[in-house]
Amino acid sequence: MKRLFLYTLCVTILFISCKGVSQTSTNAPATPHYWQQHVDYKMEIDMDVKTYQYKGKQQLIYTNNSPDVLHRVFYHLYFNAFQPGSEMDVRSRTIPDPDRRVGDRISKLQPNEIGYIKVNSLKQNGIDLTHKTVGTILEVTLAKPIQPGEKITFDMLFDAQVPVQIRRSGRNNSEGVALSMAQWYPKLAEYDVDGWHTDPYIAREFYGVWGDFDVKITIDKNYTIGGTGYLQNPNEIGHGYETGKLNVPKTNKLTWHFTAPNVHDFTWAADPKYTHDTMQVPNGPLLHFFYKSTMPKEKLDNWKKLQPLSVQLMQFFSEHIGKYPYEQYSVIQGGDGGMEYAMCTLIMGEGTLEGTLGTTSHEMAHTWFQFLLATNESKDYWMDEGFAQYFGEMAEASILNKDFNEVLEGVYNVYASLALSGKEQPLTTQADRFNYNQAYSISAYYKGMVFLSQLGYVMGEDALKETIKTYFNTWAFKHPKPSDFIRVAEKVSGLELDWYLTDFGQTTNTIDYGVKAIEGNTVTLERVGLMPMPIDVTVTYMDGTTEDFYIPLRMMHGEKPTNATKKTDWAWAYPTYSFETKKEVKSVVIDPKNLMADINKGNNKK
Repeated sequence: MKRLFLYTLCVTILFISCKGVSQTSTNAPATPHYWQQHVDYKMEIDMDVKTYQYKGKQQLIYTNNSPDVLHRVFYHLYFNAFQPGSEMDVRSRTIPDPDRRVGDRISKLQPNEIGYIKVNSLKQNGIDLTHKTVGTILEVTLAKPIQPGEKITFDMLFDAQVPVQIRRSGRNNSEGVALSMAQWYPKLAEYDVDGWHTDPYIAREFYGVWGDFDVKITIDKNYTIGGTGYLQNPNEIGHGYETGKLNVPKTNKLTWHFTAPNVHDFTWAADPKYTHDTMQVPNGPLLHFFYKSTMPKEKLDNWKKLQPLSVQLMQFFSEHIGKYPYEQYSVIQGGDGGMEYAMCTLIMGEGTLEGTLGTTSHEMAHTWFQFLLATNESKDYWMDEGFAQYFGEMAEASILNKDFNEVLEGVYNVYASLALSGKEQPLTTQADRFNYNQAYSISAYYKGMVFLSQLGYVMGEDALKETIKTYFNTWAFKHPKPSDFIRVAEKVSGLELDWYLTDFGQTTNTIDYGVKAIEGNTVTLERVGLMPMPIDVTVTYMDGTTEDFYIPLRMMHGEKPTNATKKTDWAWAYPTYSFETKKEVKSVVIDPKNLMADINKGNNKK
């Protein structure tokens, strides 16, 4: 989802947003009991750009890799959220701080403006099935249970209407893009070790099944399409995709044929006024850029300048996280801020160059933390948003020669404002269950980013860098959970870190350490907050010299690499800790580099 720009920090604080793939998915276990489902889609739709309605045909081959017998299945019908009286509509009108893009707009949609997906028929291996639409979920009773290891075929016919763009998807957004088609098809729900994931579409994001997509989109011939996958018929389409002699049929409509291997979603956007540029990443994918040719010259120039910067982003993420495994990636003007999708992102197109770069950086980082690692965004959103925020900000700072430490300081302050506001909820809270939208946003983006940054303080920056790469190489294409990430960090660092995930990731316990007393060459520290941490301390002596000390946390059963003088460990249950120095002490500073998310810096110095 779109990054939360740091220039809003002051406002926020007052609160107290057919080609192959080089790495393939396998069902080989990451643990002895690991498995995941697999689904392959073949879809054909015919879009009427005057009514914004389309007819669809879907064939879905589902492989039950679980050890369970499945007696029913579920599909997501996301467009149904954009109807008066939907859960998204009512929640937006009853939460204290509604998303300003939504507000009460859904309640005012007319019949020709709403979104819907209507399933007309559904068959299992040729047998008609009973199904019922319940909000944004289709409940399907199977003709025959699906056995472990069994592969079956579902055939579906459906009708749909594209809503006026309110959130992520829709038509005719504020920048005039005709069609932004995200979550536009009946999408099989994920089934994993936690069972079916049938969360209604209320506000938050998505969780999908890995598979191959084969999609044919028939639309008026003057429209250009960009999105997920590889175009299979460029010589029939043109529109900037030319690879040789064109063979464009003389018809009012063209059919665009895309394939996308090993993804868990398929998104596209279309407009008759799109400009389409490409730029090759050295030893990487071909980048595609789709943006409205009707924008003012200044905005068009920004899109040209964005292209080489996007090449640098792709190189940065591939170097610091892991190699991008597909052969293309698209940056598409689609409206509604920014949102990540398979092999592409939809972003606003008319902002400043730096703002557009920042959004692109965050959304492209999501390619690794959402579309390759693919955590469950309803349950573990902070691993996706927070990690993408961390690397997106780091990449942008690197490209623009900004001080990343200053960015971190602002992020830590935002988290602290939430922790002190009385409105924080644990990161285990389901994404739609927050009392306040802003509490969700700060938790997902900022506390999630602090989680990763502060882990570097706990285990050492080199260990954090190695952890990220090992995590990606181990868990790409496998839907990891928080415990999977922390186990990787433990293996890399040799430290016990379950306490860190427990306190910072599963409670609202806060960090607060203070300097209690200085007596001659004896320093006494105190733990005020409930969350434990190892402690870095800088002591200034009466003669003006300084010395750094490191106090390990006993429950880590180890220490990070450091040049500081190491003292004996501090057990969490002891509220105070004293240590001796070699000379008389003048002053003491806890966490001099401000890498610990201490909510009260006022007692860190004496």
